Amino acid sequence: MGAMNSRPHPRLRRTLFFGLTFLTAGAATALMLDALQASGLSAVERLGLALFFCLFTWIAGALWTAIAGFGVRLAGRDAGAIDLAVLPGLPLRTRTAIVMPVYNEDTRRVEAGLKSIWGSLGSEPEEAAFDLFILSDTTDAAIAAEEEHMWERLVARFGASGRLFYRRRTERKGHKAGNIAEFVEHRASGYECMIVLDADSIMSGAALVTLARAMEAHPRIGILQSLPLAVGRETLFGRLIQFSSRLQSPMLGSGLAFWQLGESNYWGHNAILRLAPFAQHCGLPQLSGAPPFGGSILSHDFVEAAFMRRAGYEVRQVPELEGSWEEVPANILDYAARDRRWAQGNLQHLRLLGERGLHPLSRIHLLTGIMSYASSPMWLTLLLLSSALSIIESAKRPQYFLAGFRTLFPAWPQFHTDETLALISFTLLVLMLPKVLGAILAIRDPALRRKFGGTVRLGASLFLEQVFSVLLAPPMMLFHATFVMQILLGRGVAWGGQERGERGVTFKEALRRQKWQLLAGIVWGALILWLAPRFFWWLTPVLLGLLCGVPLTVWTSRAAAGRTARRHGLFLTPEETDPPPELLSLFSPEAESRPTRAPIAPWPPAGAGAQARRRSG
Repeated sequence: MGAMNSRPHPRLRRTLFFGLTFLTAGAATALMLDALQASGLSAVERLGLALFFCLFTWIAGALWTAIAGFGVRLAGRDAGAIDLAVLPGLPLRTRTAIVMPVYNEDTRRVEAGLKSIWGSLGSEPEEAAFDLFILSDTTDAAIAAEEEHMWERLVARFGASGRLFYRRRTERKGHKAGNIAEFVEHRASGYECMIVLDADSIMSGAALVTLARAMEAHPRIGILQSLPLAVGRETLFGRLIQFSSRLQSPMLGSGLAFWQLGESNYWGHNAILRLAPFAQHCGLPQLSGAPPFGGSILSHDFVEAAFMRRAGYEVRQVPELEGSWEEVPANILDYAARDRRWAQGNLQHLRLLGERGLHPLSRIHLLTGIMSYASSPMWLTLLLLSSALSIIESAKRPQYFLAGFRTLFPAWPQFHTDETLALISFTLLVLMLPKVLGAILAIRDPALRRKFGGTVRLGASLFLEQVFSVLLAPPMMLFHATFVMQILLGRGVAWGGQERGERGVTFKEALRRQKWQLLAGIVWGALILWLAPRFFWWLTPVLLGLLCGVPLTVWTSRAAAGRTARRHGLFLTPEETDPPPELLSLFSPEAESRPTRAPIAPWPPAGAGAQARRRSG
């Protein structure tokens, strides 16, 4: 229908991307090799070199994704992407189910979000093509009662009897994936697609309609993933995450879409899925053995995307689509707790890397999810190896005349300072350039620049965010390394509800959770300062992050600190300075009395899509 060009040489794009990624990692590793060969190359140094190459490949991939996205954003659009400009005005003949799984959530926040979503959809001429399903797995009876009252209020408010449904499962198998699978199996008849939301998701009516139109225009797309932007946090930590994400995510999303094309990924929410192939091909296997590596697949989204692509359907991203948002944890500890669950789910993907028939890029997506957490113990190992080697080298006495040889000229110790400085500079360039490119895209657009607070405030925010990133990286590295070790030792985690509020952390709680990190920083720093003082200053950023971890966790969890930053124009985002109606509705809800109950349609039986359409008129 002209909304998407034929795929422009995907093999060429991917060859270029992976070639540049490995070339960059190879160049950095060559510099490292030159620095290490000053005094020969031991077995430990060879291990460190191998780790360094793997880890640098990881960050080099992010660099070239950013560069690709920067080019796409400068050009205006990608010739191989879905052209959203041709979709408005296309007739929408199919029906779409909007599904929101909930599990022991704050019903006030869920209700506010649903009001915003359904109210925005109500302003679209195509709103009758959508029904909304609240899929509850809540175990707390009091919260479940609140959910039912919430549903009743929503139906009464919008007059949506027959189009807005609530169901609470009594047999809760398979967590969120099982919740959705039960809906697909028993309740999805009559719908072409479903849009999956998380409990903290917000999407505009225009974005919902655009996704449905895109799927109707491109029947070979099985999953279409929007780019959810982080919004709504007041704490300093939340604002740091929001600012960094908002500055870089659109560019990185465009870069991913550029080289992944129809073999993109699914992130589990704020996406539309074609129901028939999803039901037929995306059922999740039960892994043999006990958790954490056996049992139900916890991180289902990557696996479902891989199975959808294996079935011959494309999985695509639309990072240019506006009107898709989510919230992030308010503090470092809740952020880490969420990562603990994700770490277990992603490490399960080790069991699926050899699954038959998967597209090579699908296997890379699974490996990427694994590396998101395995990279932390790898970085920690590399730092410990570097520390050990520095101690060993410091303990050696220079040997100017080699045993067994008679020569007038001594063998002076060799120091490759130039190669070391070049390696450090190269590493900083690879790490910093994506953020700089994101800032350039914001500054070159006058309207966007104003929404970030102007050039000066944007620059100050970027600098401070980078300082915080350096300090936060060591604690998160130790959190992730601990999680991976616990999982490898067979310690699973309960898949509980998430803390989504503006929760501040007390000093006592932070110390309880991070005391071992603080102790590790003290012992590590003392040993290096005593045994290898020259290496101490290179290790300072890591040690400083560990020593400051507890007060940093407490301070950044404060909403007052976040509001102070906002008053000074720091860490502003466009969604904050010029909020769309959906976010205004969510974060500034109108006060109203609780409506009286009205007659409500029951949860529809299988095949109820057409009936619901007739009842809604």
